[in-house]
Amino acid sequence: MKLLSKTIIMNKIIQRLTIVSAVLLILISLMEPAFAGPGGKIASAIFHTFWGKVLLFILFILFFPLILYTLVREYLAERRTLKDLRELAKLNNLFDWLTLRERMTDCFYRIHRAWHKENMSEASAWMTDWYWKNQQLVYLDQWAKEGLINHCRVKKIRGFKPLFLAYRGDDKVADGSQLVVSITANMEDYLAKRETGEVVEGKKGFQEIETIWTFTVQNGQWVVANIEEDMLSLDYAQLANELPE
Repeated sequence: MKLLSKTIIMNKIIQRLTIVSAVLLILISLMEPAFAGPGGKIASAIFHTFWGKVLLFILFILFFPLILYTLVREYLAERRTLKDLRELAKLNNLFDWLTLRERMTDCFYRIHRAWHKENMSEASAWMTDWYWKNQQLVYLDQWAKEGLINHCRVKKIRGFKPLFLAYRGDDKVADGSQLVVSITANMEDYLAKRETGEVVEGKKGFQEIETIWTFTVQNGQWVVANIEEDMLSLDYAQLANELPE
C-alpha cells in the first residue's frame, strides 16, 4: 500500500511538471517560432544567445526530475524495443536491427537531400505518398511563394534510439507495421530570404538536432510516415509495444 501511494504521488508530480514544462515550451515557441526542416521544424537558435543559455540552465535545474524520468523511460523503451525486434527478426528479416539501421540511414540522408533541393518527389520512394506531398505543398512550395529557402544539411548521424514498435499483418507480410525512432544528427538547419540570404529563422552552423521519425512497412519496405519534434519522445517511450500473439 505504501509503495502504491508513492507511485501515485510520483505520477502526480510528473504530471504537474509536464504541464508546467509544456506551458514554458509554448512560451518559448511564441518567442521564436519553429516551423521547418523535414517535418516542419527548424532548429531554434534561442538557446545559443547568452540569456537563452541562462534560461536553458534554469529550465534544466527546474525540470531535472522530469528530464531524469524521461531518460530512464527512453532507455527502458529502447531495450524493450530492441529485444522485441530481435524476436520478430526470427520471423521476418524486415525487423533485423542492422538491416533497419541501414534503411533508416538511407531514408534520413535521401529525404534531407530532397528537402535541400526543394523537390520531395526525389525521395518519394522513401516516404509514404501522403507524407512527401504534404511536405512539398505545406512547406517548400509555400516558402518558395514567400521568397524563402530552408538550408538543411546533414554532416553525420549520431545515433538511433527505437522507442515504440507496432506489428501488423502476418509472419510473412508485415505491411502497416510501425517503428518510432529518435534520430540524433549533427546538422545545419535555418530559413533565409532567397534573394539576400538573410536568416529569418534558426542559425547558421552545425549542431546536434534530435527528431522523432515514424517508419511504416509499405509494400514490403520501410518508409517514413511522419517526422516530429523531440519533445514527443516521452509520449512514445511510455507506450507498450504491440506484438503478435
